[in-house]
Formats: sequence, C-alpha cells, structure tokens
Amino acid sequence: MLLPRCKDSHRSAAREPDRAKVPANIYTAPMLASAELVNYLPVALIFVMAIIFGAVNLIGTSILGPSRTGGEKSDTYESGMNPIGTARRRFNIRFYILAMTFLVFDIEIIFLYPWALDFAQLSPGSPEATLFLGRILFFIAMSVIAYIYAWKKGVFRWD
Repeated sequence: MLLPRCKDSHRSAAREPDRAKVPANIYTAPMLASAELVNYLPVALIFVMAIIFGAVNLIGTSILGPSRTGGEKSDTYESGMNPIGTARRRFNIRFYILAMTFLVFDIEIIFLYPWALDFAQLSPGSPEATLFLGRILFFIAMSVIAYIYAWKKGVFRWD
C-alpha cells in the first residue's frame, strides 16, 4: 500500500486515501537501494582501471620482454657490483634505528597537518584552542625529548 506524500499523511496513515482526490504524481515507488550505489561508481571505476593496468603490464612484459636464459642472466645483480658472500649476514642495528627515527618524525608530520587544519578553524583565545595547542605542544615536546635521547645514546653516529 502506497501512501501519499502530503501534509495530512501523518494524520490519516491508517486509512486508505481517496485516489480520485489526490494527484497522480504524488504516488511514488519505493526507493531501491541500488540507486545509492551510483555514488560508488568512481571508486569502482578506479579499481577496475587498477586491475586492468596490472594485467596489461604483466601480460605485456611476458609477451614483449626478452626471454633469454643463461648463467650470467640468472646471476644476482647488486647495483653493478659482483655479490660477495651470502645475503644472510647481519646488518648493524643503527640502520634500523635510523629508519625507525625517520618514521617517527614522518608520522609526526602526518599528525600535524590535520591538527593545523582543525586549529585554524577555532576562535583565538577560546578554551578549545588552548587545549588543542597544549596537546600538540606536548606531542612535539615528547618527540624532541625522544630525539635528544637518541642523540645522547649515539644512534646518529656512524663510526
């Protein structure tokens, strides 16, 4: 049973309206859930394009790429240097610590950007602005303390 969309429909929802008195264009079919899927069409298009791009690259390189094999062709290539020894040797821990330090400061920058956008919309001198500023100053202070700690521990020395 379809009900009319009019001001009085909430009063007379229990009884069937007289269709002769109501214009025909007020009766509408129920909305289908698939009509809202149109909004996701650009995302689906990007996924399809990514899959097609990957498939074309894989198939294209297997068809167009050289397929010669040989002893020198299957050797390990190390940036123009002949590989010496095994690849299972241990690296100095400083490489990993330096990489982790870079990631910490990189993530800090990622957190600063949305904070700056929100902070710009707050009114100056408001309690919310002071709270926002205090939180980010604490965050930056902890990062600086961690950097100084790493410096004192000799993380950045390469000798």
